[in-house]
Amino acid sequence: MSQRSPFKPISFVSEAAVLSFITPNMYKILPKTHTDGSEFPISESTSRATIPLEFLCEAVFAGDGFWGLEAAFGRVDGVVKTATGYCGGALKKPSYKEVCEGRTGHTEAVKVMYDKRKISYKSLCDAFWEAHDPTNKEFLNFGLSTHHRSAIFYVNEEQKKQAQESKIRRQMKLNRRIVTKIIALDSEFFVAENLHQKYYLQKSYRVCESLSLRSTDQFVESNIACKLNGILGMEARVIIDELTTFLGSHEVSSQTKSACGEIIEDLRRNDGERILNSVKIKARCICEINLEFM
Repeated sequence: MSQRSPFKPISFVSEAAVLSFITPNMYKILPKTHTDGSEFPISESTSRATIPLEFLCEAVFAGDGFWGLEAAFGRVDGVVKTATGYCGGALKKPSYKEVCEGRTGHTEAVKVMYDKRKISYKSLCDAFWEAHDPTNKEFLNFGLSTHHRSAIFYVNEEQKKQAQESKIRRQMKLNRRIVTKIIALDSEFFVAENLHQKYYLQKSYRVCESLSLRSTDQFVESNIACKLNGILGMEARVIIDELTTFLGSHEVSSQTKSACGEIIEDLRRNDGERILNSVKIKARCICEINLEFM
């Protein structure tokens, strides 16, 4: 009996497919409302999942840009939270600009915290191969003309072994050489600036606002933000189904349900208009062809 895949199919929204529910500007961190300098209360969006620490494990991957990769892992069942950041270099706390200049030795990467009872490291590696093209020769220019690379950063010898075995299995299915490096995580993972966390989620201002996400830490720690970002990074038609399923299976505030409901309605309306326009174009072409033969 075949087992259900632990991760959902990978598909991303193209730059040209940005829809009307997405605001033109990225979400801004909300101003503090406490004048006494106290911390914000932990809301439903930022509460850590009640998972015993002995079952929480860490994995770090790099595969082209970190926006799409973070969204891909957000869709994986068993992944608790994700963070985009910079890995592999020597400079302390590099900025995005410094990393892009290619002089720090860092690459864009994603840290994944997962529940090992629900998903294995092997399955995470499988999701990694599906989320990007590991045969892209451009990655060989890392440090020269690009700061992007394909890499698995292992945190212990068991992860190293599983990553190597996973790479071999994947290579056997391809007719081009995989250029992915398997590297020890022997340097600090630096969390990226807030605008790079949960990139697709941040394009929906109302959802972020409904979750009261007010800091980089909250974007990183929020399990709900992790999952919603994964969904919103998919193709429009898939977003409708996945978002509807998510709202039916997770407890969220009425404000979040309302904001997500608006996204669903906008996507349906846009999809209906697209289909109608397509039908009109086809009908026009048929009429023009018929006129030519009259």
